[in-house]
Amino acid sequence: MAKAKAPRRTLDSYTVKPINKIVKPGDCVLLRPSDPSMPSYVAKIERIESDGRGANARVHVRWYYRPEESIGGRRQFHGSKEVFLSDHYDIQSADTIEGKCTVHSFKSYTKLDAVGNDDFFCRFEYNSSTGAFIPDRVAVYCKCEMPYNPDDLMVQCEICSDW
Repeated sequence: MAKAKAPRRTLDSYTVKPINKIVKPGDCVLLRPSDPSMPSYVAKIERIESDGRGANARVHVRWYYRPEESIGGRRQFHGSKEVFLSDHYDIQSADTIEGKCTVHSFKSYTKLDAVGNDDFFCRFEYNSSTGAFIPDRVAVYCKCEMPYNPDDLMVQCEICSDW
């Protein structure tokens, strides 16, 4: 007769041994891609669980997509550190966590004194099956009629005060 599997239990936090960091639901993390030449994946932890012995921890995540991973791809106004909160949920081994990161709102990101390697910003939610964005438009500036890209320097016109 086969042994019954130990029930899984929900954890309040989990210590990622290789980086010696504690992660909790609500934290944003970098997950190791299967292809080492690709950048780390960005995700938000929804839940952490392990088997009855406290081993084999898994994280339930909600993925952030990079612009190039979306339908339509990267556009001129997308910042280099921009990600979209998607409706794509998944379960991953906690062993794939490479580190913690921070996903800022667009407004708070533009006010940072210094942007670190683990800082990202999100101004859109993304529907992974339809390619739709929420909001479906953002404010545009200047004569170019493009949304603001925080990587580009914007200068205010002294005559009309437009950017």
